[in-house]
Amino acid sequence: MSDTPKLDFIREIIASDLSSGKHETAITRFPPEPNGYLHLGHAKSICLNFGIAREHPGAKCHLRFDDTNPEKEETEYVESIKQDVKWLGFDWGDELYFASNYFQFFHDCALHLINNGLAYVDEESPEEIKLHRGNVQIPGTPSQFRDRKPDENLAAFEKMRSGGFKEGGAVLRAKIGLTSSNMNMRDPVMYRIMHAKHHNTGSDWCIYPMYDFAHPLEDALEHISHSLCTLEFENHRPLYDWFIKNCPVPSTPRQIEFARLSLSYTILSKRKLLQLVQEGHVSGWDDPRLPTISGVRRRGYPPEAILHFCKRIGITKYNGTTDVALLEHDIRDNLNGTAPRRMAVLAPLKVVIGNFTEEPTPSLVVPNHPQDDSFGEREVTFSQEIYIEREDFQEVPEKKFFRLGPERYVRLRGGPIIQCTGFEKDDSGEITLLHANLLPDTTGKDSPEGVKCKAAIHWVDAATAADAEVRLYDRLFSVEDPDAAEGGFLSVLNPESFKTVNAKVEASLLLEAPGFSCQFERTGYFVTDSKDHITGQKAVFNRTVALRDSWGKRR
Repeated sequence: MSDTPKLDFIREIIASDLSSGKHETAITRFPPEPNGYLHLGHAKSICLNFGIAREHPGAKCHLRFDDTNPEKEETEYVESIKQDVKWLGFDWGDELYFASNYFQFFHDCALHLINNGLAYVDEESPEEIKLHRGNVQIPGTPSQFRDRKPDENLAAFEKMRSGGFKEGGAVLRAKIGLTSSNMNMRDPVMYRIMHAKHHNTGSDWCIYPMYDFAHPLEDALEHISHSLCTLEFENHRPLYDWFIKNCPVPSTPRQIEFARLSLSYTILSKRKLLQLVQEGHVSGWDDPRLPTISGVRRRGYPPEAILHFCKRIGITKYNGTTDVALLEHDIRDNLNGTAPRRMAVLAPLKVVIGNFTEEPTPSLVVPNHPQDDSFGEREVTFSQEIYIEREDFQEVPEKKFFRLGPERYVRLRGGPIIQCTGFEKDDSGEITLLHANLLPDTTGKDSPEGVKCKAAIHWVDAATAADAEVRLYDRLFSVEDPDAAEGGFLSVLNPESFKTVNAKVEASLLLEAPGFSCQFERTGYFVTDSKDHITGQKAVFNRTVALRDSWGKRR
C-alpha cells in the first residue's frame, strides 16, 4: 500500500499537466474583489491556491485584486485582505496585481473585438436589454443596435469612454448569439458607464469592464496556468473561453471549478455579511461572531487550526454543508496543545476560610499545562478569602453533584481540600458568602481517610484577583441553515450569541498583551481582545470556544 496521500481532483489535473509537459510549473491566483472583508470561504480558496504554489518547484500564486467596480471597492478592504492572507501564513512575494492596472489592456481588447465585428455598443435601456435577452425557454431578440458597423461602434465606444453618455445610457456587449440555453452567452455586457472615483485610478476612467470580461483577460495576461474558482462560475466557463479565444492574449489558462465552503449555523455571503455590519446587528467586520477572517482572528481562532480544517474538508466537485462543529473541534484540538492554563471565575461567589494561616501555604505552585511540562509552572497567591464559581455550590446537592455543599468537601485546583461549614444569604434568598475550613497538609495528596472528596474546582485569590470583562460569544444564528429561514436570515439571529460577565481572574492575566490565548480551566478557551484589552490597565477576554460542544445536545 502506498504512503503517498491521495490528491484531490484539482491537484490530479495539475500533476498530469506538469508530468505531460503541458506546463513547466503551476501558476495560480487568489483574486478577491476588495468590496468587503474576507471570510472562511475565502480561506479555503487561499489554502488551495497558495497551497498548490508551495507544492511545486517554481510555482507561484498571485494575489490579485479584481477591482473593477469603483462604487463598492475601498483601500480599507485591500489592506485587510493583505493582512488576512499573511495571517494565514501565506506570502505572495512580488506577485501582487490589480485589475485596475490592466484597464488600458481591457480597453484594447474591446477595440479588437469591435474591429472584428464581435462587440457592439447598445444604447437600449437596461430594462429593454434584460427583456430582449429572453429566458432559458425563450430565445433573445436582437437589439436595434446589434448590426452597427465596426466604425459606428468604435465611435460610440469612444463616446462612452469620453463621458458622452450618462450612466445607463449605453453598454458594450459581446456579439455571440441570442439563442444559447446558457444565458451568460447571450450577448453579455462587457463594459458599463460609471461616473465614480476609483480607489486606484481616480477619475481616469468612466467606463469599467464587467467581471466576466476582465477576469479571463487578467488570467491570460498574468500567464495563469490553472484558474481555480467555485462552482457557481461553471456556467461562465464557455464565456471565459470565448474571450480567451477571441482576444489578443499571451496565454490560455484553464478554468476549473470546485465546491465552495458552506458551514452550518453560518452565513458566508459577503452581501449578507455587509448587511449585518451596516444595520448594526454586529459591531463591525471584525465582530468575533462573524465568520470573517478578521472576526475569527479577534475571537482567538489559531490560523493553524483553520489550515488544518481546510485540508481536512478537502476539495470536491459537489456542493454540501460542513458542520461548523468540525471547525470548532479543530480549534479545540489545536488550543488544547498550545494554550496555557489559567484560572478565572466568571460568576464569583466568595469563600472565607475560617482556619486559614499564612503557613504553610501563602502561595501555591501550579502547572501551566497539565499534559506538557515544557509550559513550566507558576505561583498563584492563596489567602483567607477566595472566589469560586457560583455553580460549584449547591445548598441541596443534586444526585451526582460532587462539588461543594453544606459540610461537603472539594479540592481547590493545585491546592488543599476545603470543607463548607456554612453560608449566608441576602434578603432575596440568594447565597452571598460561603464559610469553609481547609484540611491541612492535603495539597498534592490523596484525601485523608474518611473524607469523601470526588471533585476539584478552580478558584482565584480574592486579595489579588483582577477584574475582567469576559465576552461570551456563541453561534450568531440559532438554526443550521439561516439562508433557508422562512423569515429570512435576520429572523434567526441567536439572541444568546453575545453576553458579557464581570469576572475575577488571576492577577497575571491583566499583564498579558492583546492576543494572548489561554484555557480558563474547566470553562473554555479565551483570548485577550485585540482592541479593548489594555495591558496592565483593563482586562478584556473573548471566548474562543467552549471546552465541549453544547449545541449537539440541543438538536
